[in-house]
Amino acid sequence: MRARVLVVDDEVRLAEALRQGLERRGYDCTVVHDGITALAKARAGGFDLILLDLMLPGLSGYRVLETLRAEGIDTPVLMLTAKDGEYDEADAFDLGVDDYVTKPFSTVVLLARMNSLLKRRGDATPILTVGRLRLEPRRHRCWVDEEEMVLTAREFATLTYLAERVDEAVSKHELLEAVWDEPDLDPNAVEVCVAQVRKKIGAPWVQTVRGVGYRLVDPST
Repeated sequence: MRARVLVVDDEVRLAEALRQGLERRGYDCTVVHDGITALAKARAGGFDLILLDLMLPGLSGYRVLETLRAEGIDTPVLMLTAKDGEYDEADAFDLGVDDYVTKPFSTVVLLARMNSLLKRRGDATPILTVGRLRLEPRRHRCWVDEEEMVLTAREFATLTYLAERVDEAVSKHELLEAVWDEPDLDPNAVEVCVAQVRKKIGAPWVQTVRGVGYRLVDPST
């Protein structure tokens, strides 16, 4: 599965160059150019890494990072900035940044830092966050806000699969193959499972995509 990266930079040309370069190397990139949009995207979840510029319109990179960490969102953040003073770097680390690269930066160095953070995250206990929904797959635990949801193994696996592809349409056949490991099974099995997931976490979280299957969304956005 390709790593999903959120690129946040108000320098449109730089952001586009980053997107093209990273996608050529197999990353799945989403690009935004202001702090408010970046915060909304990061809150929605589904990203493995955030490349975050320091100076942004709307909200600064500092403020975006501070808000994410205060809300318990632990997606790794690699800060990109033209500033190179020790005070700025210290501030960023105090707020919870995972690494820091000063512009202009070498692509080789950037990729090495990115790979290091992604490997570190892969070695840690993964947490999937979609708005107010939080999943810890290795511990088989799920929360909406501070309330823990009790899900069966099949329900949890279905929700996790959808959360890993947040905002994407996922077919019933794909779910049967990935969760049930029985692609020829009656699709009604998926419908029954999704109905139970909706009952437990709230119906608005899982949308029906007519003629396709389902999509997990953050109903608060």
